[in-house]
Amino acid sequence: MVDYHTAGQPTYQYGGNGPGIGDYMAQEDDWDRDLLLDPAWEKQQRKTFTAWCNSHLRKAGTQIENIDEDFRDGLKLMLLLEVISGERLPKPERGKMRVHKINNVNKALDFIASKGVKLVSIGAEEIVDGNAKMTLGMIWTIILRFAIQDISVEETSAKEGLLLWCQRKTAPYKNVNVQNFHISWKDGLAFNALIHRHRPELIEYDKLRKDDPVTNLNNAFEVAEKYLDIPKMLDAEDIVNTARPDEKAIMTYVSSFYHAFSGAQKAETAANRICKVLAVNQENEHLMEDYEKLASDLLEWIQRTIPWLENRVSQKTMPEMQQKLEDFRDYRRVHKPPKVQEKCQLEINFNTLQTKLRLSNRPAFMPSEGKMVSDINTGWSHLEQAEKGFEEWMLNEIRRLERLDHLAEKFRQKASIHESWTEGKEAMLRQKDYETATLSDIKALIRKHEAFESDLAAHQDRVEQIAAIAQELNELDYYDSPSVNARCQKICDQWDSLGSLTHTRREALEKTEKQLETIDQLHLEYAKRAAPFNNWMESAMEDLQDMFIVHTIEEIEGLIAAHDQFKSTLPDADKEREAILGIQSEAQRIADYNSIKLSGNNPYTTVTPQIINSKWERVQQLVPKRDHALQDEQSKQQSNEHLRRQFASQANIVGPWIQTKMEEIGRISIEMNGTLEDQLNHLKQYEQSIVDYKPNIDLLEQQHQLIQEALIFDNKHTNYTMEHIRVGWEQLLTTIARTINEVENQILTRDAKGISQEQMQEFRASFNHFDKKRTGSMDTDDYRALLISTGYSLGDAEFNRIMSVVDPNNSGVVTFQAFIDFMSRETTDTDTADQVIASFKVLAGDKNYITAEELRRELPPDQAEYCIARMAPYQGPDAIPGALDYKSFSTALYGESDL
Repeated sequence: MVDYHTAGQPTYQYGGNGPGIGDYMAQEDDWDRDLLLDPAWEKQQRKTFTAWCNSHLRKAGTQIENIDEDFRDGLKLMLLLEVISGERLPKPERGKMRVHKINNVNKALDFIASKGVKLVSIGAEEIVDGNAKMTLGMIWTIILRFAIQDISVEETSAKEGLLLWCQRKTAPYKNVNVQNFHISWKDGLAFNALIHRHRPELIEYDKLRKDDPVTNLNNAFEVAEKYLDIPKMLDAEDIVNTARPDEKAIMTYVSSFYHAFSGAQKAETAANRICKVLAVNQENEHLMEDYEKLASDLLEWIQRTIPWLENRVSQKTMPEMQQKLEDFRDYRRVHKPPKVQEKCQLEINFNTLQTKLRLSNRPAFMPSEGKMVSDINTGWSHLEQAEKGFEEWMLNEIRRLERLDHLAEKFRQKASIHESWTEGKEAMLRQKDYETATLSDIKALIRKHEAFESDLAAHQDRVEQIAAIAQELNELDYYDSPSVNARCQKICDQWDSLGSLTHTRREALEKTEKQLETIDQLHLEYAKRAAPFNNWMESAMEDLQDMFIVHTIEEIEGLIAAHDQFKSTLPDADKEREAILGIQSEAQRIADYNSIKLSGNNPYTTVTPQIINSKWERVQQLVPKRDHALQDEQSKQQSNEHLRRQFASQANIVGPWIQTKMEEIGRISIEMNGTLEDQLNHLKQYEQSIVDYKPNIDLLEQQHQLIQEALIFDNKHTNYTMEHIRVGWEQLLTTIARTINEVENQILTRDAKGISQEQMQEFRASFNHFDKKRTGSMDTDDYRALLISTGYSLGDAEFNRIMSVVDPNNSGVVTFQAFIDFMSRETTDTDTADQVIASFKVLAGDKNYITAEELRRELPPDQAEYCIARMAPYQGPDAIPGALDYKSFSTALYGESDL
């Protein structure tokens, strides 16, 4: 027999480079062989390891019955390793000799070693010899390497990872506390908790009892075998009847649960990941669809709107064009703003989508052709370019249509006038009346034709205007140009026809003209003189009936002079009328004398002698009416002039009188002498004299009322208006009242301060001396000089103090009253707060307070009640009920702070 170890074969120790397993083996002190001698544990390991091996071997269509015997030839051992590793091992030897078996087992051990596992004291011979201890050790090593080593939970692996996984999964369950792989599993609740945690529909966990471990274990093992494809590796009695179940058996069993559930968990994780990915894709696709739809809608709106904006086809009429302008303004106010928001939202959605795609490692979104953001911006740019100037174009079109309407109306008016004039002209020119007419008739026809030619030439300008307007309407693209052109062409054709017919008729008349010295010479002369005379009479009638509006006597006198000038021309006009009528009479006389038959009226004019006489009679009637109207207006203007002079006469007296009185008041207020009472009496008498003048103002008001009723707006005879007079009168009354009030205040000041009349006069004289402008006030420099003249030695600080008293508003002006108040304070004895306090103290009997009874006893009733109502209660240490504080009351009277 060959000793595999002595033949130079390496020994194997599990640990190698595998993470965590070496540590676990070190903690277990390599292989705890002594424990294998425990029959109960050995039985548990045999049963568990056999079931574990069969759970994998059945995938290859085989199994083992006896773990000691069935691995001795190495064939099923190699097959087990291929199944659990998914790799191909070297081809096994099929011989029955011992050496063949050893070689097969060595191939299996070499494969295990290639996975980083060292097997200590486990050799092929022991396996071939059926050494139970070595065989179980080898299987445990395989289980550790292929079933437990790869377990990893939160940076822990192998046993620790598997234990942590069990603790996490069973943590929520009552009566379960997994701390190890032996005692913690005896009651079977941990196995049931693992199953319920992952497949709650398989276990009714709430019905399990901790004191029934066999039932619990059997329930878990049966459910695992039936529904989870985990073979039953242990019997419930093996675990319950052992004080400490075999740790390796439990770990092996539990690892099967881990792999069963980890596969499901991986599938769930994979499904969740797929769902998450799909959700992201769906959301992105939804965003893409939204973008595509919004882009399509926006582009479709832009493409639909641009042609509308680029449509420069003008409307035919003003209302249609104004409606188009209103539609454009609706577009600006109503339709475009939402599209601006959509465009902004589209760009935001696009950027958001690209960001989401980039963050989820997806390729960038590429919109459909023509729907890029740049395409949207390009389309929008085209939209704004089309929009630019559209409103201005429409306004220009409206102005053009206004111009067209005006031109069209002008065309129609001129065309109607011309057509009215040409009516019957062609028929007249085509007449053959000259063929049977007498010589006198021919003469008349020639003259009439000459007159017609003059009229025709005069109408040439109107025809040219009509053609020019039609041309302009065509150039401005007038909507009804065809009808205008047709009418214009008809007029031009008719005009050419009239010209041709006129030329033809002239030739015909000239051919028949033999002797032209007839009576019709007088008709022609009559016509030439009657027309201007007729126009003169029409103008005269128009002037005589013309309305006139005048405002002054000069204007009406100018009209009267012009009318008189017109009347002076009437005799000559009458002579001209008689001369014109004489021509007609002479023609009739000659015709009668020569037995010439005159055919009706004068062929050269429509102005008949009856018309001349009728209009002349009308002129004769209108002249006296015009005389009467001018005389009435002259009387009215004379009356108005009287009102002006009357008002001006009174205003020119009242105005200066008011000004004089204003000046007198100013002098009086400065130059008054005598006592203040005399001055006051004098001022009141002066005031009464002013009041007595009020009837003159009232008279002026009455005169002004008449002027207003006559609608007279100016008056050159005076510079005073009623408004000036009213303002001056009110200022005069105000000034005299203010002056009287100043004197009254001076009297009050004098009496209150005890100033003598001599002092008051001295103050007045000093103030007037420095009041150089005689205004009743003076500036700061004059006031400083005044104070120095009265004996004050002034520094700047003292003068500023005095100015703050006399001019508290900093107006820069000191009045006489302010000066009097200051001098009275400076020169008279003035009561002070201290003096009043001392007086109250006397009334109070030298006490610091006073009572209401004392005030009523010592003072007049009204003054006593005044003090009682305003005095605060006394708060001093010697206060009694009803005591009043006269000190604070006294200081308050003078505006001082409490003492």
